[in-house]
Amino acid sequence: MKVVTLVHGRRNALANLVRGLEASSLVPEQLCIVHMNEPAGDWASEVFPIRELRVEDADGLPLAKARNAVRTLDPSADWVFLDVDCIPTHDLLAQYQQGLETHPRALHMGQVRYLPQGANHAQWHEATLYRDGVEHPLARYRSGPGQPLPHHLFWSLNFACTAATFARIGGFDEGYRGYGGEDTDFAFRAREHGVALIDSAAMAFHQYHPTYDPPLNHFADIVENARRFRQRWGVWPMEGWLGAFRDLGLLHWDEAQLQIIQPPTSEQVAKALNPRRLGF
Repeated sequence: MKVVTLVHGRRNALANLVRGLEASSLVPEQLCIVHMNEPAGDWASEVFPIRELRVEDADGLPLAKARNAVRTLDPSADWVFLDVDCIPTHDLLAQYQQGLETHPRALHMGQVRYLPQGANHAQWHEATLYRDGVEHPLARYRSGPGQPLPHHLFWSLNFACTAATFARIGGFDEGYRGYGGEDTDFAFRAREHGVALIDSAAMAFHQYHPTYDPPLNHFADIVENARRFRQRWGVWPMEGWLGAFRDLGLLHWDEAQLQIIQPPTSEQVAKALNPRRLGF
């Protein structure tokens, strides 16, 4: 089983991800670090090999292209996709291995608990992460380990599948730029190809970084990606965010169209900074 993570900055978060994997009950065959718009970092571990790749895009962070790099690495591997902000629990890989043995042709989506600011201090250990981490409110819609999930709940922070399943879905659509919509598009194409989404007990802890509610810092990407999604699937994604943008007077948006009235001001973006310090 191999692990892949995407990186732009976030060096301290990546160090904690590596530390979590080094304590894993199932040692990964390899950690692949895909650097986006940055040089490789000369990472190494005494527990497992680390491979570093680079992808570049002058128009923004090439998230889809970076995830799709696994298609060229090992066509026979079982892949665990971990967001760079995630610290895996010691049994995360073992949980995914068990799930893939039971449902080898499915996508498996693990659990995420969110850490408040400062919880990933140098003295962290798994017990303190469980103590401090909180569930995302959407976790109440989970169906339970081993059970199928509706595809619109898919989130790419923590998931696993075989290389063959990833290829069957077609990878992530590289037409999406930056943030927003690409996860749901991937999941909808999985559903279109008959790939089930299975709830997994594999737990990771998301390290705190500032967030915005609504995410006005990603306004342009969300609007453009929403249009792409609508053109393909006939429905609008991210309706809560689009509605919030409309309520702020930034958009004309209805069932038929999405038009920008004006982009958010720097003052509006600053005001949207989430004060809860929980990471979601």
